[in-house]
Amino acid sequence: MKNSDYNTLFVNTFVRSGAPLVKGKGAYLFDAAGRKFLDFGTGIAVNAMGHTHAKLVKALREQGSKLLHVSNYYITPPQIEIALLLLKHSFGDRIFLCNSGTEANEGAIKFARKWAGQFSPDKYHILSFSDCFHGRTYGALSATSQERFHKGFEPICPGFHYAPFNDLSATRAVLDTFQFAAIFIELLQGEGGVNLVDKGFLSFLREYADAHRIALVFDEIQCGMGRTGALWCCEHYGITPDIMTVAKPVGGGLPLGAIICRNSVVECIKPGDHGTTFGGNPLACALGCVVLKEITKKSFLKGVKEKGAYLEEKLGALKLDYPVIQGVRGKGLFLGVRLNADPAPIVSKCKELGLLLIKAEHHTIRFLPPLNVTKSEIDEAVKLFEKALSLNQ
Repeated sequence: MKNSDYNTLFVNTFVRSGAPLVKGKGAYLFDAAGRKFLDFGTGIAVNAMGHTHAKLVKALREQGSKLLHVSNYYITPPQIEIALLLLKHSFGDRIFLCNSGTEANEGAIKFARKWAGQFSPDKYHILSFSDCFHGRTYGALSATSQERFHKGFEPICPGFHYAPFNDLSATRAVLDTFQFAAIFIELLQGEGGVNLVDKGFLSFLREYADAHRIALVFDEIQCGMGRTGALWCCEHYGITPDIMTVAKPVGGGLPLGAIICRNSVVECIKPGDHGTTFGGNPLACALGCVVLKEITKKSFLKGVKEKGAYLEEKLGALKLDYPVIQGVRGKGLFLGVRLNADPAPIVSKCKELGLLLIKAEHHTIRFLPPLNVTKSEIDEAVKLFEKALSLNQ
């Protein structure tokens, strides 16, 4: 088949072009035509350790020769190990393992609603914020405020409400109107344009949730697992949630998500209330243990901070010569370049030049390199990005 014909095999949910990708090594991907790409999208922040990391390949081979799947009526050593690691390095008391970020958010909605329902049958409402993205299945989609994701799929689930991100007075007005079970928030929004939450706003949410028996849920699916230079983005604020949802890099490239919970909000959950066939797959858990052990090293997280600052400085310097750049946003190795025009042509030109980047809302281009990226690879990426900017002028 020709490259242009491949899309006819699949439901038309993605715009894909070029030869199929066939292998990866470190920060680079290679396609069937022999082209080499510097990967600064990392599967939308999934490949935190880059491609074919030696320790991940070793764990894949070892666990693959032992056990690939059993149902969750049983337990496996990799599940136990990753649960212990996640609890050791977080606020949590219990873990629910699933397959993805969307599933983690779906489960968190259910957990919060059952917990809150003990106080009042009317206490089922869910609050989230402008420009947020929490997933594409119906509960997570309903928690996603961006109307473009709702179009054609209405009606969304009842009981979901939205407030302006970082707007304290407007948020208080919404919170005072309904009986809420949970507040969902991304501390660093990805799809919405790389927007950081204000500390004062987050402190208000924590205080309000405590005062009104509302579960505060942090969606760290894209911003967690070392991406911002701390293991969890909430560590920068010194504020902890009642529930945290994680996914993307946690499975080392295989489907894995987790809901990290306080006992207080999940003691009401009983066998049969929720479940998953594949969640906590032993192979994904084995890889996830490798990722967690690497990322939780102090030297590793220090390197993410340093390389993030380096990349931010290099990208910020481009603003002087390219007025299309409005600014650079984000934290650590989760950065967005905000433009004053549609970034699609520049993202496309970058791919032609051998650099893979990802769009976001508000004319933003996301830079999400592997967390073990080198400074020379950052230099190469910025050089290619600048060339794309110059060709697009």
